[in-house]
Amino acid sequence: MLLGKFLPIATIMVCAYGMTSCQQKKFNVEGTIAQAQDSILYFENVSLNGPVVMDSVKLDQEGAFHFEEKATEAPEFYRLRIADQIINISIDSTETVTVKATYPTMAAQYEISGSENCKKIQELTLLQMQLQQHAIAIQRDVNIGVDEANDSILKLIDQYKENVKRNYIFKEPNKSYAYFALFQTLGNWLIFNPRMDKDDVKAFAAVATSWDTYYPNAERGQNLHNIALEGMKNSRIIEAKNNQSIDANKVSSSGLIDLQMKDNKGVTRRLSDLKGQVVMLDFHIFAMDDSPKRILMLRELYNKYHAQGFEIYQVSLDDNEHFWKQQTAALPWCNVRDDDGSQASKMALYNIQTVPAFFLIDRDNNLVKRAENIKDLEAEIQALL
Repeated sequence: MLLGKFLPIATIMVCAYGMTSCQQKKFNVEGTIAQAQDSILYFENVSLNGPVVMDSVKLDQEGAFHFEEKATEAPEFYRLRIADQIINISIDSTETVTVKATYPTMAAQYEISGSENCKKIQELTLLQMQLQQHAIAIQRDVNIGVDEANDSILKLIDQYKENVKRNYIFKEPNKSYAYFALFQTLGNWLIFNPRMDKDDVKAFAAVATSWDTYYPNAERGQNLHNIALEGMKNSRIIEAKNNQSIDANKVSSSGLIDLQMKDNKGVTRRLSDLKGQVVMLDFHIFAMDDSPKRILMLRELYNKYHAQGFEIYQVSLDDNEHFWKQQTAALPWCNVRDDDGSQASKMALYNIQTVPAFFLIDRDNNLVKRAENIKDLEAEIQALL
């Protein structure tokens, strides 16, 4: 005799009347990653709080994979990842997205079908890779001066933004690829920066308004609104500051712009107070993967030359203050942090495009060289000492 095989009549009637209440809508992501045998392929949700692993599979010789997850009411973002090779995906409903790629070039070379949004995201990814390659090529060109290189990179970024705004963001702001475009990065920095650029705020606002219409109460739409509102506020503050005259006391005759921030013990530290010493003004992010290696290098420099008058004034651009304090607790030099975190306004003062970045300042508070002009750091420090 079999037990438990019969559903209550009421349950049967509910399921017959509305199948959607008994079946959860799902989407599928499937395909093959060739030449990746024994690699772990992760399927991750790119949430507002960072990537979250949803599922994973160890690939066999064929490289076939299939992930199935519950669909959400509003568009959501996911990614396929093997090590640092990533393919970004957006899901709008219950579609099946098919991906074909080869490891280890899957991030730049893959075929995708089943979603027009995913194809647009692929286009944006390739455009961003091209932008980064051009920027790196300019930085490495020894025949171009620092100012000329910075100007060239800024022009590239402006051209990129105009193209993306016209052909992706403003064209269909309700699409998930428009949302994706807003958060593209160059190095560690947002290409569209709503904290510093009022035109970028307009792009965020356009997508936020559209998402309100098509996906009311969606968490991502609310997040966009918050970013846009904060950006509008910051733009007004920046504009007001630009209309004020510059305090002459903040700029030395050499063009050194003074900095004044609290260190990891809460004490206010001024860069100009280090006059009489050779100073390395260093902009750093402790959350970067290569931070431990770089800090070890700085420790060696500091231990070797501090007794001769060498000092480090290190500006952290980390968003997490608690994490920064933990990382700097045992460091012997001056550690301060910009409250703006990874969107720090102090970067603009020193025309910094990427981090880490550093400058050398002589004993008279003259800014003499920046990282791009230094081939042998120790030799430069020794010459200034």
